[in-house]
Amino acid sequence: MSDPSLPNASPAHPQAALDQLHSDLEACQRCPKMLGPPVHSVSVVSPIMLIGQAPGTREIEQKRPFCWTAGKTLFGWFASIGLDEQAFRSQVLMSAVCRCFPGKNPKGGDRVPDGDEVDRCASWWRTEMALLRPRLILPVGKLAISQLMDCKRLNDVVGQQWSYRSEDGWEADIVPLPHSSGASTWFKMDPGKDLLARALELIAAHPCWQALLSGKR
Repeated sequence: MSDPSLPNASPAHPQAALDQLHSDLEACQRCPKMLGPPVHSVSVVSPIMLIGQAPGTREIEQKRPFCWTAGKTLFGWFASIGLDEQAFRSQVLMSAVCRCFPGKNPKGGDRVPDGDEVDRCASWWRTEMALLRPRLILPVGKLAISQLMDCKRLNDVVGQQWSYRSEDGWEADIVPLPHSSGASTWFKMDPGKDLLARALELIAAHPCWQALLSGKR
């Protein structure tokens, strides 16, 4: 059954619907503790969708996802398998679990969005997914991965390809990735380093990625 909270989830013209969705997102003020403005990527209808955690301070200043340290690392990974940052941004929809900056954690680093904030923001990425029906989904970090599948440990899910089936029947492949934050060491040493390499190999071999490389998406 389709989720009734996702308006126009399967329109005849997904590009127009995605443009409108992002226009509506820019005005969102659902979460009082979150710091805006909300961030979204280029409104591209793509067979590949990336889902991050939440923007940081630089992202809300520049109104672009992954535009600072974590982005430099992330785009380095994708460049190693054939798509540089400009090509990736122009051809892949970059979404997120939460679209505003959660603020700083008093103990250091960025605050992790709470459960209510995750729930209130879910309709944005879920509607994007329903519009695109992507065939390859790249969740980045444990919070994003957990929205799509069980994830107690990165070691158990990164480096493998998983199947996804929506409630209304379309299917996709999931290739989870670790968060590329500079504060993370997981992907810099084994087993994380090896599992990341396996994940990138799976992405590189996927037909959707190959289609982007050949310009046939």
